[in-house]
Amino acid sequence: MSRSLKKGLFTDPKLLKKVSNTKLGDGKIIKTWSRASTITPEMVGFTFGVHNGREHTNVYVVENMVGHKLGEFSPTKKFVNHGGKMAKVQKK
Repeated sequence: MSRSLKKGLFTDPKLLKKVSNTKLGDGKIIKTWSRASTITPEMVGFTFGVHNGREHTNVYVVENMVGHKLGEFSPTKKFVNHGGKMAKVQKK
């Protein structure tokens, strides 16, 4: 369920402060645990280390990502594969 329009978009204030203190061409990775933060136009061009519960996944923000959440680009689960005889035959 999406956030109410009257409340507006959520972006962690601490994360916005980190973005404003970092220069665009610096190449520094901004680490964050705030997966629920919405990507704003000020974040375009930065690389974020988004925590997925185990490690930080590097996410380079481009213009098409504006309006999405940071957590959408850092998967929390790793799909291995389905087992069975058919999977072994197809693998060969």
